[in-house]
Amino acid sequence: MDDSSGLFSAGFLLLMVAWLILILVAGWQMYVKAGQKGWVAIIPFLNVFGLLKIVHRPLWWFILLLIPIVNVVVLIVLMLDLAKAFGHGLGMALVLIFFTAIGYLVLGFGSSTYQLEEDPLF
Repeated sequence: MDDSSGLFSAGFLLLMVAWLILILVAGWQMYVKAGQKGWVAIIPFLNVFGLLKIVHRPLWWFILLLIPIVNVVVLIVLMLDLAKAFGHGLGMALVLIFFTAIGYLVLGFGSSTYQLEEDPLF
């Protein structure tokens, strides 16, 4: 085994960690734009509740995300709602559905602004 494969693996791992950090920062920024606390975006499970608040869906939808096959439909609805919440249409919704990380980057670092009004239930 030569050293080049180890170097490639280390480089790839470093690139993936950098990509993950970038996505976490983009998610944080997206949550802040939507009036949520940014740190909520990086806490597992809590980030789902934050997303439900952003798109004004009931918090019990979290249970739907635990049901196989149903969760796919619910995620699609959430991504459609998220695109709409930031003033985008079907194109951005498709980016969020198929390339979620890129969609988070666009919403977090782009010129998108949060469009939904505060819901008194939350």
